[in-house]
Amino acid sequence: MTTHTQQLRDFPFAPPAELHMEPAFAQLREEEPISRVRLPYGGEAWLVTRYQDIKTVLGDPRFSRAATQHAQAPRIQPDPAGEGVLMSLDPPDHTRLRKTVAGVFTKRRVEDLRPATQRIAEELLEAMEASGAPADLVASYALPLPVTVICDLLGVPGDDREQLRGWSDALLSTTACTPAESAAAAQAMADHFAALVSQRRRQPTDDLLGALVQTWDREEGLLRDEELVLLTRDLLIAGHETTASQIANCTYLLLQRPHDMDRLRTDPSAMASAVEELLRFIPLGSGSFRARVATEPVELCGVRIQPGDTVFAPTVAANWDPDVFAEPGRLDIDRSPNPHVAFGHGVHHCLGAQLARLELQVALGVLLRRLPRLRLAVDEAEIVWKTGMQVRGPKTLPVKW
Repeated sequence: MTTHTQQLRDFPFAPPAELHMEPAFAQLREEEPISRVRLPYGGEAWLVTRYQDIKTVLGDPRFSRAATQHAQAPRIQPDPAGEGVLMSLDPPDHTRLRKTVAGVFTKRRVEDLRPATQRIAEELLEAMEASGAPADLVASYALPLPVTVICDLLGVPGDDREQLRGWSDALLSTTACTPAESAAAAQAMADHFAALVSQRRRQPTDDLLGALVQTWDREEGLLRDEELVLLTRDLLIAGHETTASQIANCTYLLLQRPHDMDRLRTDPSAMASAVEELLRFIPLGSGSFRARVATEPVELCGVRIQPGDTVFAPTVAANWDPDVFAEPGRLDIDRSPNPHVAFGHGVHHCLGAQLARLELQVALGVLLRRLPRLRLAVDEAEIVWKTGMQVRGPKTLPVKW
């Protein structure tokens, strides 16, 4: 065991331009795999940057998520509960809540959604083509595809979707919105879903929200009303924002790699592997929200973590660990094996991982097939990227074909 006396750094690190990886992760992984960092809220914490240590923090029950939910916890968001109800719980509460919806997101059930997802993708591209080039791929395709899929699954009325997206953006803000704006958006979205829950009680439906209401009414105590509202809110946010950003990010990267685009057009069977590699390669966010609090002494990298200490385990750093991924800075759509942790690890592994995979496979596959001459409509330097958000990606992606 060693005593830690190294430099205190501000975290999250300032992200580099576009989709480049933060260079500090590689340096720390090599020289200081566990370090001290200072967060925007709540003070200091530990940061680990090696693949196995990150998996340990995310998967070991001695590290708690529920313990991060107090006002003094080191964090990047103003609100300790800003990461959603499922991410704020430990077993057994987490298990109880997760099992109410886990059956909807199994690989088999998600695969049943492929024809509908394909139809939505085709319709969106047909409308984009009809409007003519240039077009913004984010507004015309990358965003409405996952929004439509998750809203259809939940049963959210079409007229509500634009307003819900605005609230979602505010909730995913780190610095783009003020704490008051984020809090107001959270309350507005909760009120909106509370009204939808009340409506489902008066008029039962066979969508996911209706099924959750029936679960509550059938097995009172399994799912509290407040949890039902928050869970529905979280499913909508998680079900569109990250996937929309990834569709745009993946398209942007593939447009820079015409050889890979040609390969995926001529060999669609390679798409599943390509999506896994794109998920590994793209630093969608700093991953700094993957925080845990030690509930008992744990030794990591020769340092003794004390009970009550917060540890950050960014999955983006794990996905570029050269001890696990040969040449991690090279995009290899045939990479195998590819044990990335883009969807997390342990009991909090992303509930919608299979749905995100399917949407990316369909979105990219249909796009490459329908628009074989797809290319950027502006110079790369003109693309404006999101700032002050948990996820990275282009605000707009002008394309022509």
